[in-house]
This record gives sequence, C-alpha cells and structure tokens, in this order.
Amino acid sequence: MHFPVEIADHILKLAAKLGIDPADIEEQHTKGGGHGGQKINKSTNCVELTHEPTGITVRYQHHRGLHQNRKEAYELMILKIDEEVRGVESELAQKHHKIEKQKQRRSRRSKEKMLGDKKKRAEIKEMRKRVDL
Repeated sequence: MHFPVEIADHILKLAAKLGIDPADIEEQHTKGGGHGGQKINKSTNCVELTHEPTGITVRYQHHRGLHQNRKEAYELMILKIDEEVRGVESELAQKHHKIEKQKQRRSRRSKEKMLGDKKKRAEIKEMRKRVDL
C-alpha cells in the first residue's frame, strides 16, 4: 500500500488495518478561497479527496502550499474512514468526545468541591503573609 504523499507512521498502520486502498481515493485540486487575499484566490492549493467505497469526501485548505494540504487531507481522510468503520472507538471520535467533556458544565457537587479547595488554598496562602507589628 503506497500513498502518493508521505503520511505519519501511525496513520499508515491504521490505513493498513482498515484495508484502505489508495487507488480507491479520487483526488482533485481546486482554487482556494477565504482569508488570504489574491494569492489564495488565484492559486490551486485546495485538495478534495473522495473515497469511492464509502462515499466520504474531505476538502482541505489550511496551508498556502498544495503539498502540505495533500498530506494532511490524506491523513484526515483515513481518520474519517476509521470513524465511519469503528465508530466511538476511533481516534477522531475520542478526540471529539474529550472536547465535549471539557466544554460541559461542572456538576453542582464537583463545583462546590472545587470552590472549597480554592478557599482552603487561599487560607493557607493567607497564613504565609508577614505580620507587621
């Protein structure tokens, strides 16, 4: 299995484990858009990959250079296919779950505990202060 760009080793192992064939991925290059002015709008630096068996499409344009965009688009494609096949066990799904957990509000009990710990810490710091006579 040989991809047209160099991909990180752990992503290559994941692709081999999933049985992804690089021949099944159709690649197109288009002109970019968004922030960056004329250079972005004129140059062909946006990569669009389509995996034929699953129908997953990835559009990637985060860098000015086409080569870096191609590399990261292939890595993202493999991670998306992994998410489709393995579901919540996939690397990408676990990252999304971690971010969701971080954004959730604390429960009342944990918030009270955290505030209690902060008050104890403040009292300890207050005890360290120098007393002027």
